Amino acid sequence: MASWMFLLKDGSDPLLVKAARGEPVSRPPAWMMRQAGRYMAVYRKLAEKYPSFRERSETTDLIVEISLQPWEAFRPDGVIIFSDILTPLPAFGVPFDIDDVKGPIIQSPITSEEGLKTLHPIDLEKLHFVRESLKILRSEVGDHAAVLGFVGAPWTIATYIVEGGTTRTYTTIKRMCHTAPHVLRDLLSHLAQAITEYIVFQVESGAHCIQIFDSWGGQLTPEMWELWSKPYIEEIVRVVRKKCPKTPLVLYINGNGGLLERMKGTGVDVVGLDWTVDMADGRKRLGSGIGVQGNVDPAYLFSTLPALTEEIQRVVRCAGPRGHILNLGHGVLVRTPEEAVAHFFDVSKTLKYDVPQNHSVEEPKLVA
Repeated sequence: MASWMFLLKDGSDPLLVKAARGEPVSRPPAWMMRQAGRYMAVYRKLAEKYPSFRERSETTDLIVEISLQPWEAFRPDGVIIFSDILTPLPAFGVPFDIDDVKGPIIQSPITSEEGLKTLHPIDLEKLHFVRESLKILRSEVGDHAAVLGFVGAPWTIATYIVEGGTTRTYTTIKRMCHTAPHVLRDLLSHLAQAITEYIVFQVESGAHCIQIFDSWGGQLTPEMWELWSKPYIEEIVRVVRKKCPKTPLVLYINGNGGLLERMKGTGVDVVGLDWTVDMADGRKRLGSGIGVQGNVDPAYLFSTLPALTEEIQRVVRCAGPRGHILNLGHGVLVRTPEEAVAHFFDVSKTLKYDVPQNHSVEEPKLVA
């Protein structure tokens, strides 16, 4: 597997990988979170034939077909595997179901030392469909776009395992921080180990870049995030850096305005901004030494196309000419017009950075 990976990497790196590393690029690369999904008619048609989300996200042929739907339609600079942050759970001892209305359901939440006994080291062979899918995607896309893998951060995964599914209040796990901290620490440590191995597995299977979703990290106060999320992300980054030193890591948190500087401290290459953060302010707070991703409001895709164009150009100008990956500030919304998604990518390809020709220290500038 590893030898196959390095053979593929002999070619030039995709634009997105270069931007994530802070290397000079001619324009900002673009992709969208949730770019494969229900807003696309071809996806809805396929979902009618295969109504189970688990089947769609755990069957190699379906994963590849769905992942490539936006690639074939829009040619984004990143092709993300169609999967879910909960996909690896059964591989380390946490079975789950997905209800069409309620979402993920974990029948036996872990809230005690007894519950921890069900956990075991991650069995990556149970995730063979992820390996097979990434390998095929890498072959299909080549180096024309970055193949993106992703994982959930330990805190975010733990919220589902402790709460038994989706929650709006996070009261059970937040209470555990104070009433059973040793149990929660053991759970988070186990998750950090499993997620680290899962990231390396994805890279060895063909992923150019990995995004870490701490989707519910923004539900913690900054101080609590420092205690209960950041150390475990730092540990993941530290180990992955040793094993996959050339693989860029992106960290995204929904509602991250109060956490930007702390996110930078995890050691990732790129911080994803949600749409509630002004890009100029985010860039100022983070500095130029780290990449940024985002952060067009997904609702702009429901506006007029000229308004969408102006917002894309504004975000790119504010992000600056180095280390920016153009994206939304959250996932594509259901019922988003496909023509607006196409326009987003069309506009992204018209942008270019005006690189000074006199070898001066002047930074490149955006030319719309």
